[in-house]
Amino acid sequence: MPRPLGELEDAVMTRVWKWNRPVTVREVLEDLQQERSIAYTTVMTVLDNLHQKGWVRREAEGRAYRYEAVSTRAAYSAALMNEAWGQSDNPAAALVAFFGMMSSQQREALRDAMRIVQPEVPAEVPNEVPAEVPPGPGEAAEGSGR
Repeated sequence: MPRPLGELEDAVMTRVWKWNRPVTVREVLEDLQQERSIAYTTVMTVLDNLHQKGWVRREAEGRAYRYEAVSTRAAYSAALMNEAWGQSDNPAAALVAFFGMMSSQQREALRDAMRIVQPEVPAEVPNEVPAEVPPGPGEAAEGSGR
């Protein structure tokens, strides 16, 4: 299970995930500098740490590296949610509380996700197995004279 990213790690990974391509330290630095004062060496250290932790892979390009995410932000978020849910001593109650915190848009996203994971069950599902199962394709029914 991944540990939650620190604040600066998350800011760096947000850019790597958003751009969805190999990035340089310089690109991340210039984007971060629009929000805060930060040094090149700090961004380089953060990306190196993220590489050592397995969040990004890197490939040498001249004297620098290009960094690329190993996984998606959605997979990271899902792993964090799964870990938090697994820590609960009452998973059903934790889910009820979590669903209660959701906005209507989040609940709609959950319904959409459930349709993908578990397609809707047909409206008429028999409660019992029929006493006589009809013959399958190519099988003759008893007493049909075939």
